[in-house]
Amino acid sequence: MHKDIPALGTIKSKIESGEIDTVIVAFPDVMGRLMGKRATGRYFLNSVLEHGTHGCSYLMVVNMEMDPMDGFALANWDKGFGDFLMQPDPASLRLTPWQEGTALVLCDLYHHDGKLVEEAPRSVLRRQLERLAAQGLECKTASELEFFLFNQTYHDAFVGGYNQLLPSSDYRIDYHTMQPTRDEPLFRSMRRHLEAAGIEVETSKGEWGVGQHEINILYDEPIAMADKHVIFKQAAKDIAAQHGKCITFMPKYTSKDAGSSCHIHISLWNNGRNVFWDESKDAPSVAFRQFLGGLLKYIPELTYFMAPTVNAYKRFQPLSWAPTKMVWATDNRTSGFRVVGHRHSFRIENRLPGADANAYLAFSAMLVAGLAGIEEDLDCGAMYEGNAYIDKSLPALPKTLREAAELLNNSRLARKALGDAVVDFYVHTAHLEMDEYDRAVTDWERRRYFEQI
Repeated sequence: MHKDIPALGTIKSKIESGEIDTVIVAFPDVMGRLMGKRATGRYFLNSVLEHGTHGCSYLMVVNMEMDPMDGFALANWDKGFGDFLMQPDPASLRLTPWQEGTALVLCDLYHHDGKLVEEAPRSVLRRQLERLAAQGLECKTASELEFFLFNQTYHDAFVGGYNQLLPSSDYRIDYHTMQPTRDEPLFRSMRRHLEAAGIEVETSKGEWGVGQHEINILYDEPIAMADKHVIFKQAAKDIAAQHGKCITFMPKYTSKDAGSSCHIHISLWNNGRNVFWDESKDAPSVAFRQFLGGLLKYIPELTYFMAPTVNAYKRFQPLSWAPTKMVWATDNRTSGFRVVGHRHSFRIENRLPGADANAYLAFSAMLVAGLAGIEEDLDCGAMYEGNAYIDKSLPALPKTLREAAELLNNSRLARKALGDAVVDFYVHTAHLEMDEYDRAVTDWERRRYFEQI
């Protein structure tokens, strides 16, 4: 059983010796959170690993406060909110050394009839990888996550209404090595624990904002990379909490500072060869130009999958390090797409997603758009030169979640590549999020209107 999974033998022996007594059995939800349950080690080995476990279907249709939302065909009160099967993917099994005596495995979701829950983020990405494989291609991706670190616990931040947060640095620390040393015990712990969990960290560094940091993880194939992405986010929060601090991956936690991004790097491969590079010409390939052409044409109507919250669109500001225009360049951080590397490392960097992006869905959207570019023989055109922020002639991104949802709803490409059920599910999710925001009364409104209106 699963003899080709290296981590299984290690974790099995640790369970049998009593070193591991708990296995978190989880799946990534619509927002990229890990949902699931904790199984005892022996029960996991004797039952869950092979036969799975169950989770209520409402977990796919809840909002951030865990309220089940109406209007979904996938799960609703009329259907009784039954169970989905959570089937572990043994390839995702790993130790979680920041949690004592614990391992973790991620699951795919299935209906009772054995069919994949197509709307689940992991399923969406699997379907696009099947399309890619049918063309004899593979993919490598990496996500660079930025976040803000604060000198308060999550509980204290909550009790304080997330006001008067204390950033972990006193000034901007992009590439600084002095002030980040204050928090090196935390970041050293994070790097070591992630490495021990099979999540290969390349670097950690201070970022442009006050108290902002970035951790880069080594590239991998998309499912494995997305798994590492969501596990890293939870690990970062867990480890910060253990040090009496808290982290936010909000794309724009304050209007006074830079937002937090999730730059995504992508390349296509065939039999160990980078398809984006033409070895005979020692230059970028036609496939690269077609794939990038697809990104430029279609990403606006797929933006929701890279910016899934109301807050995400407040990150897209001129001169903010977050791109606002659909252009590409080789080394220009005002462009939406930056082309980096050479030969084996040649790849596209998508600078549009914020740190709230669900990696499974963001990777899927890039494959949908890029493959369309190849199929339609598109071209990316000439490299952009100049300041894209101030060039009003350039095509822009959607400015709100509502606009992005409408573009997705009307996207023929999305409906063809993802299916109507998946598109309708995420469009409805976006509309519900926007409706909740429209009903909210904000601090900004109270400050502006309370006395003077």
